Amino acid sequence: MYKSILVPLDGSKLAEGILPEIEKIALELKSRIILIRVSRAHVLPGVDPSDAQIRAVRQSEDYLQGLKRQLTASGFEVEVHTPYGDSAEKILETCSRYDFDLIAMSTHGRSGLGRWLLGSVAEKIVRHSEKPVLLLRAQKSIGNRFDDA
Repeated sequence: MYKSILVPLDGSKLAEGILPEIEKIALELKSRIILIRVSRAHVLPGVDPSDAQIRAVRQSEDYLQGLKRQLTASGFEVEVHTPYGDSAEKILETCSRYDFDLIAMSTHGRSGLGRWLLGSVAEKIVRHSEKPVLLLRAQKSIGNRFDDA
């Protein structure tokens, strides 16, 4: 059914809250887990963004490789992707390009003014994805085995 599950992460413990649920699903369905973290560097106008962009992508790669090691040690098949750009756009593009079966992510649960000011990556993905999306509302006090990643 779901042979490959794309899991967008932003580097926060709240976003990682989806991982224990994905482990259960992937174990049951023998699914591949694909971790993605979209990188973006904020630089001042007139400043060459190259170094900041490279640094942002490397940080994302290091972060995902740490999680991959933990998941692989538990017997899961794991891939990582670290595209650069707009989060929702790159997640949807990656899902489409590699034909993943499911997008699974935590949502910060913002509403009202917070959502309007900050936008919602999860909302954009749900609205535009051609694939099923599993959302788990993140808990503020999440503690799991990925805390030391």
